[in-house]
Amino acid sequence: MQDKCSFCGRERAEVKLLIAGMNGFICEQCAQQAINIVNEELKSKSSLDLTNIDIKKPQEIKAFLDQYVIGQDEAKKHLAVAVYNHYKRLSQKEEEDGIEIEKSNIILVGRTGTGKTLLARTIAKMLHVPFTIVDATVLTEAGYVGEDIESILTRLLQAADYDVEAAEKGIVFIDELDKIARKGDNPSITRDVSGEGVQQGLLKLLEGSVVNVPPQGGRKHPDQKMIPVNTKNILFICGGAFDGIERKIAMRLNTQVVGFNASKEKEHIDRDNFLQYIAPQDLKAFGLIPEIIGRLPILTYLEPLDRTALRNILTEPKNAIIRQYVKLFKLDGIQLKFDEDVYEYIVDKAVEFKLGARGLRSICEAIMTDLMFEAPSQNRDEITVTKQYAEEKLNKINIQKLKA
Repeated sequence: MQDKCSFCGRERAEVKLLIAGMNGFICEQCAQQAINIVNEELKSKSSLDLTNIDIKKPQEIKAFLDQYVIGQDEAKKHLAVAVYNHYKRLSQKEEEDGIEIEKSNIILVGRTGTGKTLLARTIAKMLHVPFTIVDATVLTEAGYVGEDIESILTRLLQAADYDVEAAEKGIVFIDELDKIARKGDNPSITRDVSGEGVQQGLLKLLEGSVVNVPPQGGRKHPDQKMIPVNTKNILFICGGAFDGIERKIAMRLNTQVVGFNASKEKEHIDRDNFLQYIAPQDLKAFGLIPEIIGRLPILTYLEPLDRTALRNILTEPKNAIIRQYVKLFKLDGIQLKFDEDVYEYIVDKAVEFKLGARGLRSICEAIMTDLMFEAPSQNRDEITVTKQYAEEKLNKINIQKLKA
């Protein structure tokens, strides 16, 4: 008897591939069709169901962040509370009392390399809602070269596998918000297509409205089919370095300390960390429009990293820089070790360069590049990096730059 597919009945000669089972056969076309049916079925069941999600409490969320991010307790608390409240809002049923909980968008202010984007990436690991990180620097007003504001939601749709219902309950992290600040405190007479214009375009997204989103991103065309997305339940977290805002804060603090008590009040101001005194009026002075500040009600800051924090960042977190190098060498069968004084030397240089945690990575790369180039070909089982070796490599790079 001729072998044939148990599903469509075609014989072996009529198909390219016939897969044998215990009591029958299946051809490649029926197998492909079965895969498509399974994927469609799973996709339809993947929409966000908050009834079965184990929502972590704020302290548990902060404990998870502590594993990956050193310090920044104030920012972690605000993030943990915001995410927890976001879940509670989504699970809220319409009550008879008519009280509707509004979302609380957040703005994180901190110097470069203090961990704003890292906090966002880390919190994305533990969330059960669609999450995306977008960059505000590429955004322009509609009709100009650059990305439309709606492209933010396109990324969220992609993260949710184009499940609109799930995307409407997601979280968006908008990075580099300070790059869309207007150039002066006064309203612009000329068109500011990548500054004030973008801020005004963001207003409807942050507050909550139905926005028509191009499914593939890019420019809007009249013939293109749009996807309507309601942003009412989307939580927006914004971050930015706001370089130079310390001067605005200092000016505001100085205006308040006038008279006989001036010297007493000045003693309480920590001049190494002005960001802890940040207020909404400082953001306005920097160049954010009042409407957008009002739609980001939670304002928190990230502390500048001191020596102790930088030293801990090198080795303590789960994804620490040194652990990454050790793993890289382990994949080649090499055991990598560092002398203790190497860590201190790297931290000293990072403090000198004032680049925060990002500076640690640059210094480590400068020290390790030659070693990573040579070690795989040398068949060595163990390598120890000494302070003398680290100094040689960094000095060599500095000399080359001076010659250039």
